Amino acid sequence: MKVDIYTTKGKKDGTATVSDIVFSAKSNDSLVHQVVVSMQSNARIAIAHTKDRSDVRGGGKKPWKQKGTGRARVGSSRSPIWRGGGVTFGPTKDRNFNKKINSKMRATALYTALSDKLRANQVLFVDKLSIEVPKTATAKVIIDAISKIKGFESVNAKHNALIIFTVDKDVNAIKSFANFGNISVKEVRNANPIDVLTHKNVIIVDPEASSAVLESRVNKENK
Repeated sequence: MKVDIYTTKGKKDGTATVSDIVFSAKSNDSLVHQVVVSMQSNARIAIAHTKDRSDVRGGGKKPWKQKGTGRARVGSSRSPIWRGGGVTFGPTKDRNFNKKINSKMRATALYTALSDKLRANQVLFVDKLSIEVPKTATAKVIIDAISKIKGFESVNAKHNALIIFTVDKDVNAIKSFANFGNISVKEVRNANPIDVLTHKNVIIVDPEASSAVLESRVNKENK
């Protein structure tokens, strides 16, 4: 499919051909939801941890003899019903939140998210960034120019306004946009559905090369 290419000055600069597989995928909310939930679950770390009666220190000695005291029999002061005792059925750090999700499903969910964004006019294709020296002022000029393009006025929003995907690791771009809390810069090979969905707008640098990198994900699965 053909898409319009823009410069960092906000001017249209011809067209490019990108993959239909990546940018013309059918909407599939259930698949995207499944992949996103799985990725979030896999990133979850079990922090909450309680000790059961076998983990609590002490309690080795029987508090009092079994019979003759008039009290209820008890074997350890670390019983869950005692103060300072173990916790019954509490959360532990041994919990496993991992959910299996195969690479093809993850790639398809990414294509679906990108295609939905493109249909909503929230994807912008830029020829190149051309940031020779890391400088916040340079990044600001680029953002101001892009904000004048119809449909991309919100790139100056406060939260999760924009994510920029580059073909290769662009250190100058990463450093230049580092002071913008609402903008992220990432290599396109590391793109995932969560990145696309949590940012309102998406910029893809060098669309033909980026499209080839994205399409190679599903092609590897088909070999």
